[in-house]
Amino acid sequence: MEAQAPVSAPVQAAYSYCEAVTGQQARNFAYGIRLLPADKRQAMSALYAFSRRVDDIGDGTLAEDAKRTRLEETRALLGRIRDGAVDEDDTDPVAVALTDAARRFPIPLDGLDELIDGVLMDVHGESYETWDDLKVYCRCVAGAIGRLSLGVFGTQPGAQGSERAGEYADTLGLALQLTNILRDVREDAGNGRTYLPADDLAKFGCSTGFNSPVAPPGSDFAGLVHFEVRRARALFAEGYRLLPMLDRRSGACVAAMAGIYRRLLDRIERDPEAVLRGRVSLPGREKAYVAVRGLSGLDTRTVSRQSARRRA
Repeated sequence: MEAQAPVSAPVQAAYSYCEAVTGQQARNFAYGIRLLPADKRQAMSALYAFSRRVDDIGDGTLAEDAKRTRLEETRALLGRIRDGAVDEDDTDPVAVALTDAARRFPIPLDGLDELIDGVLMDVHGESYETWDDLKVYCRCVAGAIGRLSLGVFGTQPGAQGSERAGEYADTLGLALQLTNILRDVREDAGNGRTYLPADDLAKFGCSTGFNSPVAPPGSDFAGLVHFEVRRARALFAEGYRLLPMLDRRSGACVAAMAGIYRRLLDRIERDPEAVLRGRVSLPGREKAYVAVRGLSGLDTRTVSRQSARRRA
C-alpha cells in the first residue's frame, strides 16, 4: 500500500521532528495517536505540528498586524505544500513532513486554511452572540481538524453511513472545542477573550465576565456550565457515530482523545467553579487508562449504549 511505502532519511527526520513536537506539546492529543500504526501516527504528528504553528502565532505576543502577516505567510506555505512544491531537503521539517503525508493520505488540506481563518478571528478579537455564531469559529479551529484527521484514518470499506463520516468528525471536533472553552474560561478572560455566546452569558447573569476565581456576583454560573455541558454531551453523542466506521486502531485513537475530554467534562460538571480557580486536567495515569479503554472498545460501546437510550 502507498501509505506503508518507506520514506527517505530526510523525510523520516522531518517526521521525527513533528513527533517530538507532538509529544512535548500535545498532551491529550499524544495519548490518542500513540495507538495508531506508524504511518498514520507520523501523518497525524505532521498535521499537529503545522496546526500548532498556526495556533502559536495567534497566541503569541506579536502585534496584530504582524500576526496577520505571519498567518498569511503560513497560508502561502500551505499552498506550496498543497501543490507538492516542497522538496524533501527543504529546511522546514514541518512542511517536508506534511507534504509527504498529503502524498500518502487523502488529507483535505483546505481544512488548514479554515484553521488559519479561525485563528484570524482570534487575532481580530471576534466575539459571538449566539451558539450558531460560535459554531462557525469552532468548525474552523476544531471541526476542520476532525475532517483533516479523517483523511488520515479513512473509513472501512462498506461502512454503513460513511457518507456522513466527515460530518461526524466535524461534530466531534466541536464537542472537544466546547470542552476546551469551558476548561479555559478564566485563562481566556485574562487574555481578553470570551468565547461563550453572549446570549448564554446574559441568560445566566454572567455577562460581566470571568476575571475572578469566584462566580460573578448574582450569577448562576453553575447553571451556565451545566447548560454548556449538556450541549457538549449532545455533540459527543452525535460525533461518536463516526467510530464504527473506522478501523480498530483509528477508532481507538479517536475514542481515547474524545474519552479524555469527556472525563474533563465530567469533572467540570461536578465542580463548575473549578474552571475559575485554575485549569482542570486529568492525571497521566487516568489518560493512559482512557487510552486502554479506547483500544479495547469499552468507551465506544458505553457511549453507543448511552446514545441508544437517548434516542429511545
